[in-house]
Amino acid sequence: MEDGIDTIVLDEELAYVDVVPLRWTTLAMPAEPDIAIAQAEHNLRLLQALAALEDRAPAEKTDENSPHSADLMRLEFKVNLLLDLVGQILAKAQPRPPAIPMRFNAHGAIWRAPDRELRAGESGQLEIWLREALVEPLRIFGRVASVGVDRRVKVEFARVGKPVGDLIEKLAFQRHRRQVAGTRERR
Repeated sequence: MEDGIDTIVLDEELAYVDVVPLRWTTLAMPAEPDIAIAQAEHNLRLLQALAALEDRAPAEKTDENSPHSADLMRLEFKVNLLLDLVGQILAKAQPRPPAIPMRFNAHGAIWRAPDRELRAGESGQLEIWLREALVEPLRIFGRVASVGVDRRVKVEFARVGKPVGDLIEKLAFQRHRRQVAGTRERR
């Protein structure tokens, strides 16, 4: 993974980069169209929930004209803390694969497979747990495009659909923007 504020891309598109639990499950054949449609609807709801959780106003931007803005900020902080704690409890109650560095966008994903050999051309489903507070992972069907000698796996996703693709793109952009802002603040 790259460090610093370099723009992380995958197939010439901005990519979401993080260390997250993920699991690849090999399938005997590509997913049936009905299953793929149901999975896309699940992914859309999951990404909408994530967008709602991530939609936090910066603490330093208070509306001085509102008499209750400080109270609302304290309440929002407590709700976010509660969500994080519930997410940690859920993560312990439902075991997840180990977190590993990876990057993905609406076109595909790249990660280093820690323990098993994958083969180029095999179809499967990638599960990505984006946040502890979300019980379900993002599930995307795809095909292994390549596996390097260093076990770096590149998966090309089957069509994720425009609404899901747009939300993945938004997620990647927001993550990149936060990383850039964090790097600038440390200087």
